[in-house]
Parts: sequence; structure tokens; C-alpha cells
Amino acid sequence: MSLNATLFGMAVWFILLIWFAYAKIWPPLVGAIDERRKKIAEGLAEAEKGKAALADGEKQKSLILKEARDQAGEFKALNEKQAQSLIDEAKAQAKVEADRIIAAAHASAATELQKAREQLRDQVAVLAVAGAEKILKREVDAKAHADMLNQLKAQL
Repeated sequence: MSLNATLFGMAVWFILLIWFAYAKIWPPLVGAIDERRKKIAEGLAEAEKGKAALADGEKQKSLILKEARDQAGEFKALNEKQAQSLIDEAKAQAKVEADRIIAAAHASAATELQKAREQLRDQVAVLAVAGAEKILKREVDAKAHADMLNQLKAQL
């Protein structure tokens, strides 16, 4: 066989390999990557919502404290002890309310973040199994490999 025929044959096989990869392997990979990108964007959006809720809690806290200070100004007409007692009580109530709002915002943000992480872990496990199936060109038995998937989730 001549060198030209060998090079021509190799070029044909290479072109066939490129076509097969482009037609059969590339679309599922791009789809999986796009889906994961969307899930990550959703998780980040939920985290931003949690941050916004926390900022709202901080604003409400400052408004409540301002209101308490305003009420304290009204109490100047009262004698010193009564005014101080009422001021302290108003500040304590404002602080309790502000702390409650901030705690609720923190809890909401933490819950949303945990949900997003769990969703991402599940997605990664599914993508790993799908990738293994593609590589091995046969179906991987999910029941037989449940421990392996749980360990993968725990590592992520």
C-alpha cells in the first residue's frame, strides 16, 4: 500500500470520526451543560432573593429603631425616670422585632441555599450516571450503584 493511500484512508476515517462525534456525542453534552447552567443560575437567583430579604430586614430594623427614637423624643415631657423606662422598653421591643425579622430572613436564605445545593447534587449524580452510560454504551443499573451515587452526593 502506498503512502498516499494510507494518508487518504486515515483522513477519511478522521473525517468520519469528527462527523460521528459532532452528530451523536456533542448535542447531548451541550444539552446537559445548558441544563446545568440554568439550574446554577436559578440557585444564584434564589440566593440573591435571600440577600434581598436580609437587606429588607435590615431596613425594617432601622425604621423600627428610628420610630423608637422618635417616640423617645415625645416622651421628653415625662419625668426622667418614666421617659427612660419607656425608651428602654421601646428599644427592646424594636430590637426583638428587628432580630426576629433578620432571623426569619437568615432562615429563608439558608433554606433556599440548601434546596439549591440539593438540586445541584442530584443533577450532578444524574449527569454522572448518564455520562457513564454513554461511555460504557450500556445502561448502568441505578439500584446496584445506589451506594456509589450516595457517596458521590456526599462528596459534592
